[in-house]
Order: sequence, then C-alpha cells, then structure tokens
Amino acid sequence: MYTDGSSRGNPGPGGYGVILISGHHRKELSQGYRLTTNNRMELMAVISGLEALKKDGSRVTIYSDSQYVVKAIEEGWLKNWIATNFKGGKKNRDLWMRYYHLAQKHTIRFKWVRGHADNPYNNRCDELATQAADGNHLLVDEGYLQDKNNLFP
Repeated sequence: MYTDGSSRGNPGPGGYGVILISGHHRKELSQGYRLTTNNRMELMAVISGLEALKKDGSRVTIYSDSQYVVKAIEEGWLKNWIATNFKGGKKNRDLWMRYYHLAQKHTIRFKWVRGHADNPYNNRCDELATQAADGNHLLVDEGYLQDKNNLFP
C-alpha cells in the first residue's frame, strides 16, 4: 500500500491518495476535505487503505513519505500516546485511535519513502491527494473541527 496526504495551507483544503497493490491487482483511492491538516490527511490515507482491505489477517507493508506517521508507529510514539491518554495535547487522537483499532486486524509494517522523488507510486499518490484537495466534492473533517473548537482538551 502506498499513501500520501496533502493540504493547501495547513490548515486548508486537503486530500489523500492511496494505491493498493496485490499481485496484479491495483486499486486507487482518494478523497478531499474542506478544512484539515497535512498530518491528518497522511493518516487518513493509511486508514482508508486499511478500511478497503477485504480480509482480516492481511500482511501489509505501507509506504509513506510522512515521517509523522511512520515514526509514530515504528518508533512506538503511538503506544506512548495511548498509554498516557494523549497527554499534553497530542493531536489527531480520533484518527490515531481509528488506525489503532484497524491495525489490530492485520500484520502491518511501515516503510518511509522520500516524497517528490523517483518513486512512481508515491508520486501517483501525491497526484491523487492534490487532485482530491482541489476537487469539488470536499467532505467536512469533523475530527479536525472538533479538535479546533475544543478549547479545553
């Protein structure tokens, strides 16, 4: 699975792109949001890809150019955030918990790839994400709005 997120401004309109590859099969996913952040879209790409899997128990390698996402999983940041109930105002709790529950169903490993480089799948995900952010069918990122409006987390 290759993933990428984008936002036009941070916050601003955003989108994500995903390419699922299994053998000779390939599926592309994307969606745009009216107001969100780049990190939320990077994470939404991963979540959307995992939600699209048809069978539990899959072995999944996720390629992402987001150090925020890759390090949160591979370096154990997410485990610490969950153990401390996201103490200190850690952002994107809604999406991290959504990811965490999906991740329990699969064997997942992350690999970081350099963004905007020579990886055609990452470049295609970037195209999908930016096209979605610039599109006309933008959804409301309820989690972002809830975090933004919550003055006392």
